[in-house]
Amino acid sequence: MSIMTYKGYSATVEFDADDEIFFGKLAGIRDGVGFHADTARELKAAFREAVDDYIETCARIGKSPDKPYSGKVMFRVDPEVHARVTKAAELSGRSLNAWAEDALRRAADADMAKAVAV
Repeated sequence: MSIMTYKGYSATVEFDADDEIFFGKLAGIRDGVGFHADTARELKAAFREAVDDYIETCARIGKSPDKPYSGKVMFRVDPEVHARVTKAAELSGRSLNAWAEDALRRAADADMAKAVAV
């Protein structure tokens, strides 16, 4: 799976060997926006068109396009991991929230560095 970015939106991209097409879906938004193409060059164009169309459609119907989230993240981890990260945060002199935000930012930055801007 590959990632593409355009105008602040990202999409995952895959290849369907049976239908011999590339297809993708915008990531990080609640609305379902997909696209497909036969070649990589066409896929990049289809992605840009999907983003532009999404933004234009939202404007036309008076809806704000989905954008970044509220900043509240809730998830469960193994109690041992919870204890270790709490201790690591304390030893670094930061709150668990500040420590976790930094760790998540570094992990996301590393993955996003692999994204292909189109």
